[in-house]
Amino acid sequence: MSEVTTDLCPCGSGKKYAECCEPVIKGTSLAPTAEALMRARYTAYVKHEIDFIIDTCEHAEGINEIDRDATVAWSNDSVWHGLKILRTEKGGTDDTEGLVEFEATYTRKGLRDVHHETGSFKKIDGKWLYSVGILKTTTVVREGRKIGRNEPCPCGSGKKYKQCCGR
Repeated sequence: MSEVTTDLCPCGSGKKYAECCEPVIKGTSLAPTAEALMRARYTAYVKHEIDFIIDTCEHAEGINEIDRDATVAWSNDSVWHGLKILRTEKGGTDDTEGLVEFEATYTRKGLRDVHHETGSFKKIDGKWLYSVGILKTTTVVREGRKIGRNEPCPCGSGKKYKQCCGR
């Protein structure tokens, strides 16, 4: 990758990372809108900033009980291809609630997938937080050839695929 490409923020804004999502992820500024928080959360998955993902969730009984290990695995084991914001409702600087519908495209374990979600966001004490999301299912398209059940697992465990990731 060229120097210019790696400077760009993964969220797709066209801005440099240092001028876009990095200050929000590093805590030097707050996301001004629900969409800005959504973009920073996607970027946090790409950059493996799991604490930011967890810290920007609304925490209440029965809401956002995050499995840290699963989140780390999804972040680390995925090749992130891009974020597409489909629509927003409210979520502006003067709002206290907002919706962001988005698609995050990634490849994990040889399968290319699109995470299509409508996320609900709330501004609590002046800070935007992810509240809940409604997933929309899509068809998964395999990248590359299909792995045979008795072949070595591509994860490198040394086990047969059927006894490892193919379960």
